[in-house]
Amino acid sequence: MIATATLALAACGSGNDGVADADEPADGATASTIASLAASPATTTTVAAPVCADTAQQGDSLTLIAERNGLTLEQLEAENLLDPTDVFHPGQVFDVCVGDAVDPADPTLVTPPPDAVMRQQTELNELFANTQLPPLGIDGDSGRYTRQAVCAARMGLGLPVHGRHLVPGSEEEATIFAATELGIPDGAPIDADRWILVDQTCQVIFTGEGNDRVVDVFPTSTGEPGHETFTVKARAVRFDPAIDNEGWHDSSSFPVSVDNALNGNMYKPIYFNDGQAIHGAEFIPPFPRSKGCARTFPKHQDMIIEWLGLQGMTEATWKADDIGVTVVVRGKYVDLEPSA
Repeated sequence: MIATATLALAACGSGNDGVADADEPADGATASTIASLAASPATTTTVAAPVCADTAQQGDSLTLIAERNGLTLEQLEAENLLDPTDVFHPGQVFDVCVGDAVDPADPTLVTPPPDAVMRQQTELNELFANTQLPPLGIDGDSGRYTRQAVCAARMGLGLPVHGRHLVPGSEEEATIFAATELGIPDGAPIDADRWILVDQTCQVIFTGEGNDRVVDVFPTSTGEPGHETFTVKARAVRFDPAIDNEGWHDSSSFPVSVDNALNGNMYKPIYFNDGQAIHGAEFIPPFPRSKGCARTFPKHQDMIIEWLGLQGMTEATWKADDIGVTVVVRGKYVDLEPSA
């Protein structure tokens, strides 16, 4: 994927200026930091189709990848947020669906009836019961949180990945209802002993170990428009425990006067792409709102750090071997409920 030695520093700040969903998690994990969101019917047709991917092979160039997918070089660069100075490596996954438009008659654009959604929410809660994806409130609202869980289920069950509604009575719904465990999603770097897959389509993070198992699933919020999280496959290269400030690390590009849990700054960041990192923050909406990073709740960041065996570190490290994890970022978020 994109090697980022030439990318500009894109350290992550944040702000609690987003909106939330009516279908908030049942445990109220975000209730103190997210305003309530009025549910709105899904009438837009600018919704992403299932991710269309092409993996770069040895000897590929961007021109070759574009040509074999019927694109111009400019289209490929625009779709994947590439800068002319970027370089890439074999294994990078490119989005080759320009515009990602879908048929306006697609049933996944139709809001399901509340009774059907309540059953879906119940089944999704059972499927993700052993993960950190917050349980859904059984409220019949197929809003952002419910669609986040549906999208994550698609990832873990090998279904086409997109963030639209789950159609009642469909084969896809039957597959999700019948599932008892999650598999390793397509695109996970299973050649690594430990890996983190950040999916921007679903706004979730899967962690796993080789080709053996999925370790956990976490909610995330990736880079907002203008501060996108770049698609990449890279080893994590820096970890900063920031123990002199209770784990809170100020962003060099988006600094604030005080580092603490209330301002949403970077909690114990794990850097994988220049200034882009996976880090804790108090505001994790189910849509992009970061300044280029992938956010987790602080308690989830601590869980990732403990899984990596980094909980005892007292100083920052710049050694990839100390951190021991490969990060892949993929996908693109498209909102059924765009903000005004």
